[in-house]
Amino acid sequence: MANGEHMSLDRWSLKDLYHGYDSEEFLQDYEHFKEMIEKIQEAALNLNRKSGKDELMNILTLLESFQVAWAKLKYFVELSKSVDTTDPTSTAYYGKLGLMYSSASKAMTQIYKFISTLDIDELIREDEFLSEYEFFLHEIKEKSSHMLSDEAEEVMAMYDLSGGNAWESLQEYLSSTVEVDFNGKTVTLSHIRNLAYSDDAHIRKRSYEAELASYKKIEDSVAFSLNNIKRQVNTESRLRGYDSPLDMTLHDSRMSRSTLDALISAIDKHMPKFRKYMKHKANILGYQHGLPWFELFAPMGKTSKEFTVQDAKIYLVDHFRKFSDDLADMVIQAFDEDWIDFFPRKGKVGGAFCENLPFIKQSRILTNFNGTLSDVITLAHELGHAYHGLHIQDHRPLNTDYSMPVAETASTFNENLIMNAALAESKDSEETLFLIESQLQDLNQIICDIYSRFLFEKSVFEGTEHQFLFPKDLERLMLNAQDQSYGDGLDPNYRHPFMWICKSHYYSSEISYYNFPYAFGGLFARGLYAKYEKEGKDFIPKYQQLLHATTVSSVEDVAKLCDIDLTTDKFWDDAFTSCGELIDQFITLTSQS
Repeated sequence: MANGEHMSLDRWSLKDLYHGYDSEEFLQDYEHFKEMIEKIQEAALNLNRKSGKDELMNILTLLESFQVAWAKLKYFVELSKSVDTTDPTSTAYYGKLGLMYSSASKAMTQIYKFISTLDIDELIREDEFLSEYEFFLHEIKEKSSHMLSDEAEEVMAMYDLSGGNAWESLQEYLSSTVEVDFNGKTVTLSHIRNLAYSDDAHIRKRSYEAELASYKKIEDSVAFSLNNIKRQVNTESRLRGYDSPLDMTLHDSRMSRSTLDALISAIDKHMPKFRKYMKHKANILGYQHGLPWFELFAPMGKTSKEFTVQDAKIYLVDHFRKFSDDLADMVIQAFDEDWIDFFPRKGKVGGAFCENLPFIKQSRILTNFNGTLSDVITLAHELGHAYHGLHIQDHRPLNTDYSMPVAETASTFNENLIMNAALAESKDSEETLFLIESQLQDLNQIICDIYSRFLFEKSVFEGTEHQFLFPKDLERLMLNAQDQSYGDGLDPNYRHPFMWICKSHYYSSEISYYNFPYAFGGLFARGLYAKYEKEGKDFIPKYQQLLHATTVSSVEDVAKLCDIDLTTDKFWDDAFTSCGELIDQFITLTSQS
């Protein structure tokens, strides 16, 4: 679907963006974007520093038009590329648009530096339009201290096209097209990774072995991608005056170091409970030295639930309706208007994601659906991102970006809604076990695995400061991180030294440490869900207000809307309490004779 045309009910439609690359509207908007860049460049050269308010209003209006023009083209190309990484037209436009956008970086820097010289508070008091951009303007003022010279910003942006962005594209291409040999057939990496959920232990082990073998085909090339991206980010953070890439990430995340420290401290404190869960599961499955990697997702209990796409729609709508009509109605819209690309295929990227498109009041969701309950939970998760998009789409165009930590709030809250509803409805002990253990698998991922990813990425940033990390070095760092996180809960003979290859989160020069936000979001959502259980329907307006505020507030201020202090141990300990209770319930249920 390189042209974005609607091909079948199981693929998304991009026609509300464009009907294709050769459509008149796309070609007109492409030319219009060139004109917008010229207007931005002209405006930067003619800034009237004596006319602060009027000039600022004109600049913001121009930036709004620029943002919408850029976003529509960008997301059409990126979404088209994600479902067919081999398409040369998408790849070509991806490069062209990146180059065009980077050509505006010098002008944007001049504009932002101009804004930083203004008395923002005084101007905001004078105008309602400007007051809507209070947070945005103050953020620009703060970030201006980390900007380079106008010329350097332009060079950095252009360099990134053949640097970080290019290396990211290489990892995406290789991981989506690598051929995996399994059972005498050639399958995709997404397909083989889905077999980790098979109810056949023999298939789980053999698919794990086939997966590891496939990485040997691409490990050298992907290692170059990872090294060069992290080296670039190390250099950028240093040039911008940050203490480290993590420091830069926290600034970009609108999150304080004290909040991250409180989160990591709580993870360390409660990790033994998760290791207890893994060792107990290992014993049940007949292993004596912890849980082998290929058994992390081994299903326990039984469920008769298998889902077609239509089944998934009905199931999700019915359960979400009990929470909020606007959530259920949005899910119907997502299915009926073809927002979702469901099934794996060669050339399509693995995993799942949601892209908010607030300028058309929609979202697009990519999954690799296989009909299991886990796949339905994944759909619920991504539809949570779309629900988040619903509640920020009425902001002004420059106020529609939320930071990484809060990005996982609505998605994980949706997971809790579905899993808890399913548990409440379950009348069968085997199905109850299945549902509890499915939740624990997910929690184990956002706590243990995410912590290992955080530790690994930190070690890679530190390592690439001094040397090139060959595949064997990266494997060693990954295993060290897994040891620190999973501990004796994981069988040391069956770990996953190649997890650095398949996780796209490592391969961005724009976003680093896209790992701890999953732990943050998972625990934050559990804390919010506990408030929902206590307050009932009275909680929903506060939750919606919280989502709305995520684009115009710090992480800490967002939490305060629900009376939460993220910098102290109490909230995180309370969030972990529900995790511990679930583990205890699992152990009790599986220890009964």
